[in-house]
Amino acid sequence: MSGEALLEAVRAGRTVEAVGLLDGMTDAERRSCLPALKELRKELRSAPWNAASRATGPALHAAGAACHTGAAGAAAWIAAADMRWSQASPGVLLHVLGDRESDWLADLTHRLAARPATSGIPFALLSGLVALSGCEVPATDAYVRGWFGHIGSSWPGESTVVQRLRRDPHLSPMITALFESVEVTGLIAWLLSDRPGSWHNALAELAEEGDLDRKVLLDGCVARLLRGGTPSHQQVFLRLLASLAPTRDEERERSADWTALACQAVPAVARHAQSVLAPLALDGELTSRQLAEMSSGVLFRTERKLVRAQLVLLGKVLRRDPSTADVLLPAAAEAFGHEDTEVQERALKLVERHATALSGSDGARERLEELAAELSPGLRLRAQRALGIEAPGSAPAVQEEALPPVPERARLAAAPESVAELAEEVSAVLASGGGVAVFERTLDGLVRHAHRDRDALLEALGPVVARCWWKDRDPGHPVVDRSFRESLQGLEVVLAALFDGVGTATLHAAVQQGATGGDCHHSALSRAFDARLWEAAHRLRTDPMPFLLATPTWDTGLLEPGELVARLAEYRRLEARPGTADFAQALLRVRRDEPSAAEEAAAKARALGSPEGYRLAQWLTAGGPSLPTARRRTSGPRVLLELGELEEVQGLFPKEFRPLGRPLTVFEDHRYCRHWGVTDRRHWPAVVPGRRELVAARLLPDISTAVVEDGHMDAAMLPLLAEADGTAGEALHLCLAYGLGARRPEDRLAAVDALLVLAARGQLDAGRLGADIGELVRRGALKKSRLTEAIRTAAATGAYATVWSVLRGLLPDLLADLASDGAGGGAVRGLGELLAVAADCAERSGARGDLAHLAGTAERHGSSKAVTQARRLRTALTREAA
Repeated sequence: MSGEALLEAVRAGRTVEAVGLLDGMTDAERRSCLPALKELRKELRSAPWNAASRATGPALHAAGAACHTGAAGAAAWIAAADMRWSQASPGVLLHVLGDRESDWLADLTHRLAARPATSGIPFALLSGLVALSGCEVPATDAYVRGWFGHIGSSWPGESTVVQRLRRDPHLSPMITALFESVEVTGLIAWLLSDRPGSWHNALAELAEEGDLDRKVLLDGCVARLLRGGTPSHQQVFLRLLASLAPTRDEERERSADWTALACQAVPAVARHAQSVLAPLALDGELTSRQLAEMSSGVLFRTERKLVRAQLVLLGKVLRRDPSTADVLLPAAAEAFGHEDTEVQERALKLVERHATALSGSDGARERLEELAAELSPGLRLRAQRALGIEAPGSAPAVQEEALPPVPERARLAAAPESVAELAEEVSAVLASGGGVAVFERTLDGLVRHAHRDRDALLEALGPVVARCWWKDRDPGHPVVDRSFRESLQGLEVVLAALFDGVGTATLHAAVQQGATGGDCHHSALSRAFDARLWEAAHRLRTDPMPFLLATPTWDTGLLEPGELVARLAEYRRLEARPGTADFAQALLRVRRDEPSAAEEAAAKARALGSPEGYRLAQWLTAGGPSLPTARRRTSGPRVLLELGELEEVQGLFPKEFRPLGRPLTVFEDHRYCRHWGVTDRRHWPAVVPGRRELVAARLLPDISTAVVEDGHMDAAMLPLLAEADGTAGEALHLCLAYGLGARRPEDRLAAVDALLVLAARGQLDAGRLGADIGELVRRGALKKSRLTEAIRTAAATGAYATVWSVLRGLLPDLLADLASDGAGGGAVRGLGELLAVAADCAERSGARGDLAHLAGTAERHGSSKAVTQARRLRTALTREAA
């Protein structure tokens, strides 16, 4: 009867009554109630979340915990996720568990404490179980986090943190656990702030009073800093360390630890370690070997303030004790390889100042000569003079220009001969999208095998398309058809047509009327690309073609004229009807840049006697591919291009291809666009091979908007355009200029790749690019810091002459702004870094000549980076050749 009464009280949510009934029950009676409680728990999982179910939860939680006679079962019940939002209070749980043996309670305590902190076990329950069982406090993440939260919570009129810590019996093990747990540090970092009465000051006060072992705290802080971690976590222990205020003896004992931190820790910690070691070094409490070891690590860092501070420290020690030159000067020379030439010069000045103190007995001079090779060319001459390596007056050697290999066209392999091989390629294209070559040969393979043996093709492709979203839906399903009309999804529409996954009426409508979608600046390219896929899908259903005419010969999308004539001859032999969109695409792809080959192919095409043959002959003899006129327009800080009409892509071309030749205006930017993130973009250069300016002009609004508004840009298109065929004109250079100032480093890297590829192909107009970048910087579209990072990356590849040729066109505008800005203001911000890259490129490439407005900047007063680097650049440009 007691079991039935307990279940009734739990169902009614009468927790007090349920606890009273549990108090009078034996273990056996409690165990007998457990199955009914589990059934009730199952009911509550599917019950509506209402007042009744919420009232039942706490009573069920307490009853289940009490009725489990095993510690593991009780822990699982208490920590269950489905009961987390309706738990019994810690006081109720401690009451119903209070009659257990201490070993059982200790086992339960450690099981609950071992749960993740996200399990939501109340600290009051854990600490109460520790008190009931008398067990050792568990040093788990959940318990330590709860302990810190409990001690750190303060209310008006209550005791301070240090007072609560003094009363806590578990102070020492909890503080020890703080140093051992990475997760706890992140969870309680917000508690360890610098507000009045903070933890840092409280722990330091307790260490001063002897309640905590000061050595344990110091060692713990240093050990955690040595372990590394996020800057926010490191700040916790750095602030605690500062609160402890180590004495000189305590700092000296840990000199090896400070050295490691100065070399490897996050900047804030490294600065602190450097500030600790500097007084020790100046007072002679660090040996010259120890200081040299520290310097070698610090001078390798990229943080300039740290490096400069270390060079200052070395200079002070060398002035105090010149006999250390043999050890310390080679350590200082480690900065010769630093990316900042100002740092290099500081290190060189230090070597020049103390070179006379070298004894040469331990090879120090030889080491300096070796490291001098890492200096920039201009500084290398000074080092050679200072060390007596070479007679003064010799010029630095010009470095050979290093550019990537020129990308070569690759001929497309034939379509897969077997359906099994084709199925593998289809699977790869569905997974990754594939490049032009893979996509085109796969599409051609589908058309060929569908014409040859449709049943075998369907059998081979069955496992490949089994998980496609449109598979096994009703033919003509409105959702499927509407989805394909709105977004073709590349090869999938062809596969869906093969497997009757899209309606014939939808295919027919798409071929006749074109796909739906916005009329944006991309639509001309996407419509032409989609039209051929729609046509291939429709013909697979109604009149399969033997193969595709427009499959390119080369991976850039170009099609050899002789190959197209041969395909038309085969179509005529088979009495097959060419696809309208397929033939139009073939015309756009056929090569016309070699007049002799075009004339020969035109004669063969006329001899075919077919309408397509005459059309091809007419196209081949009309001259090479032309480009529309272009005009610059500005839109806010952006510079865009408008294109005029391209008459030859009009007339006899299908309507889905004619927008390629229609004018492009900047006012199309506001129209609806569905092309964000589509993988078909990579195929757009192959729609109009030989005319990449048409593609670049249509991508320019996206790229410019992304850069100006710090958004995401499809920078992968820039290297593709650089490798494509055709004139590299104003549109491509503007895209490249924007890309070099993109927000994300990976986007800037793609722009650098494109720049180097164009340079390697001899297609980079460096003057135009430099002028474009200068205009965009002056209009506020590009940030100098991002641009400098990209330019420096390009120079670091060894393309110093190329980068200098771009900077030669860019810098005059920026220097003119500086001259007209009086004291400098915004014009000088970031200019010094750009001038440093320019000076380095000029020195390494052997550039000579005058640069407009450079002299005025170099003659300005002061020693700002812009002025210093302007002087260096002027020196490099006016240095006499050897």
